[in-house]
Amino acid sequence: MIVTLLVALVGAAVSFLMSIVMWRVGIRFKLYPAIRARDVHTRPTPRLGGVAMFTGLLAALLLASQISYFAPVFYQGREPQIISILCAATLIVVMGVLDDFFDLDWTTKLIGQVIAAGVLAWVGGLQLDSLPIGGVTITSTWSSLALTLITIVVVMNMMNFIDGLDGLVAGIAIIANGAFFLYSYMALQASGSAYYFSLGTLISAVMCGVCLGFLPLNWHPARLFMGDAGSLLVGLMFAVASISVTGSMDPTTFLKAGGGFSRAHYAPAFTLLLLPVAIMIVPGLDFALAVVRRIAAGKSPFSADRKHLHHRLLDMGHTRLHATLIFYAWTAVISVGSLLFFVADQVVAWSFIGGGLVVCALATLAPLSHRKRREYQVQAKPLASTTTEIAVLDPLDRAGATPKERSA
Repeated sequence: MIVTLLVALVGAAVSFLMSIVMWRVGIRFKLYPAIRARDVHTRPTPRLGGVAMFTGLLAALLLASQISYFAPVFYQGREPQIISILCAATLIVVMGVLDDFFDLDWTTKLIGQVIAAGVLAWVGGLQLDSLPIGGVTITSTWSSLALTLITIVVVMNMMNFIDGLDGLVAGIAIIANGAFFLYSYMALQASGSAYYFSLGTLISAVMCGVCLGFLPLNWHPARLFMGDAGSLLVGLMFAVASISVTGSMDPTTFLKAGGGFSRAHYAPAFTLLLLPVAIMIVPGLDFALAVVRRIAAGKSPFSADRKHLHHRLLDMGHTRLHATLIFYAWTAVISVGSLLFFVADQVVAWSFIGGGLVVCALATLAPLSHRKRREYQVQAKPLASTTTEIAVLDPLDRAGATPKERSA
């Protein structure tokens, strides 16, 4: 694990340094688009963060490829898979940068995403061979390919759709990839594997570092945005990590590994295989609502609007920083709660998730109670001022006052 974390730190350092370079280049040459109606920032900001993140990813993977510890990931017949990942990532970043500057139409972006997913699935052989539902095996090659393409494209757009607040996607990616790194590491231990790392473990650790290096310049108030290049890259890499681990793992492996698992532990094992879905609940909910909303309005599901979940939090009265932290909290509760099934009693895990969700819900809805209190105060103020005015005009004109008191 230490070697993996060192590689992630290299990715973080390169991402941070390149973020500074991209920020200065963007300001120096005014490489930033005009502010759109749906944007929440008020000053022009470069969107070249995705390039910096991509550079950090390349540097970390290049270093890992030179370490014998990671030889099973980069060699031993896996060269086409690594090449396909790099090609797909390059295509996504290039397309994202073009979209940030020239605002590509949604069909062009969708075609580019499908091609990138096809490179991974068809050329690299990175496909969902099984589902985390009792180890169901997908026997049809075409079914496996289609399901993989849909999964990759959907996950990329999930991350892209929620990218609307300073530090939002970077922070969620750190939490999600950190949880998935621990999950895949412990899952390999429980399965009795000779290696405690895999492609998914390495990718999730590296993306954790890359996003951590980018976050300082993206934190509120942001000086640099990751743009579509960054958000799509984050989604692509998370899909790669998830498919490489979850797509080929059978929950019953945990029960047969002899690592202290019994039939009573089947639920935790099953739940953990759904961790990629669990930690993507918040982006997934935003994605689903956006697609339904736009189709119902007769628009393309990829058309932009100002009705995402982060926009709704702002409209409720949250500040941009508070809205970002609330998204972090929801993601952390679900991610950590899912991991607790693996290392703690189920009662502890469910208690953590239940209590955490209640706290998150209260924090999310807090502005509504403040708004009602303010509305009550505004309604009560005219009544109070009227009463005071009457008292000032005729303080003695009240029941029980004598004629002598009134004349005085």
